[in-house]
Amino acid sequence: MTGRLPAPGVTRQAGLRLGKPPLEVLERLFRACDIRDPRVIVGPRVGEDAAVLDLGDRYLVAKVDPITFVAEEIGWYAVHINANDLAVRGARPCWFLMTLLLPEGRADEKLLESIFTQVQDACRAIGATLVGGHTEVTQGLDRPILAGAMLGEVEKDRLVTTAGARVGDAVLLTKGIAVEGASILARECENLLADRGVPPEVRRRAREFLHRPGISVLHDARIALRTVAVHAMHDPTEGGLATGLLELAMAAGVGLRIERAAIPVLRECQAMCQGLGLDPLGMIASGALLLTCPAEQADRLVAAWEAEGIAGGIIGTVTPPEAGLTLLQAGHEAPLPRFARDEVARLFDERPAP
Repeated sequence: MTGRLPAPGVTRQAGLRLGKPPLEVLERLFRACDIRDPRVIVGPRVGEDAAVLDLGDRYLVAKVDPITFVAEEIGWYAVHINANDLAVRGARPCWFLMTLLLPEGRADEKLLESIFTQVQDACRAIGATLVGGHTEVTQGLDRPILAGAMLGEVEKDRLVTTAGARVGDAVLLTKGIAVEGASILARECENLLADRGVPPEVRRRAREFLHRPGISVLHDARIALRTVAVHAMHDPTEGGLATGLLELAMAAGVGLRIERAAIPVLRECQAMCQGLGLDPLGMIASGALLLTCPAEQADRLVAAWEAEGIAGGIIGTVTPPEAGLTLLQAGHEAPLPRFARDEVARLFDERPAP
């Protein structure tokens, strides 16, 4: 169960900062949830991406996620972000609902039609159907906000959770980091990036990361499920790969040993992070699938991904919990970096308000 970044330029308030609340706070709140229905197989837990409900002959998988910080292609974005959290359950996305809030005085029928077209196109791309929701023009917004809910189903013997990681597993990652974070920076911080000397061709390529290499991990997950015995899958969203790894370890009760040199950082992401003083390990990273499987099967999965044009590789190993979370870099082991909040949220919070 994860958060999404809020819109840049929102009013700063005391207390919780921009971005996802601390994992320890969420864990405490989730523990207090009183779940009395035995049909709830997976409820709110740190690191688990979607709820799982027992419908008898199969599981219903449900996820809700808002898109609040990007105005361009918000409909395409919302469908795929929600579908990703079903993909990592091994589930098939089937039905999409959306609550679309449009800013008073800034929205017209053309904008509304554009967003609906994006949603329909994205649903067709993954085999899902838009089945309902709510749309209104409302006060106090400077951009559209779309909260999506994706429902899907999975056979009971095909369910995958983040908590399934086992000691000795290989840890794998597809595409690289940070697909989503780099796209957000290129779309929302164009002037700042130009001022910091990031070349226009780098910004242009990063803007297209939503489509190339793509923010969806549905195909990545389906290949994995038919190729190896997948033990755990996770969608590293806010807080980046580092937080995704932490969430996986917390959910499964394991340790991790990650090789820094094996983590693929997209060149455009690296260039923008250098220009803005950000760490790509802590940047919202949807578009990369994080999973664990038996170590002896890992090379076969990497080859299967590559045969389908998807970059992927082994970035580490699942270790006993007492080993902790470590990052091997230049021959030295250190604790895996931990980010109090996402690097993009930090940038939005620290830059001057418009």
